[in-house]
Amino acid sequence: MIDFLDGIYLWIKSVHIMAVIAWMAGLFYLPRLYVYHAERATVGSELDHTFQVMEEKLLRVIMNPAMIVAWIAGLIMIGLGAFDWSAVWSWVKIVSVILMTGAHGWMSARRKEFAAGTNSRTGRTYRMFNEVPTVLMLLIVVAVVVRPF
Repeated sequence: MIDFLDGIYLWIKSVHIMAVIAWMAGLFYLPRLYVYHAERATVGSELDHTFQVMEEKLLRVIMNPAMIVAWIAGLIMIGLGAFDWSAVWSWVKIVSVILMTGAHGWMSARRKEFAAGTNSRTGRTYRMFNEVPTVLMLLIVVAVVVRPF
């Protein structure tokens, strides 16, 4: 049974890494779409509609499924004993992933505002927010790979 769990763990870890890559790609790209949407499209224009389609598909087809798979695979790995709950790095990763999920939710809410024609944020806001997933990604990678704490 141990051999089976060792083998399946590596597959789950691979799926987790692939899902995180897809999720992060969306978390990096969606705020950039919002920058251009806020700065270049007027409500109701053809460009506004184009951005809305791109944003909605990125969230629905790529980001949401990738986030769900990343969470499920991560929780399975935790269940298989992949986490050291006494280590600070484990808590840094968990908190950072929860914050990343919150960032995802914030972006999803902004998409709904664009769809309703009620976006009140500037491109500058989205440019600044674009750094949030980057900082969280850096924390997660250093916590998991280097484990400095």
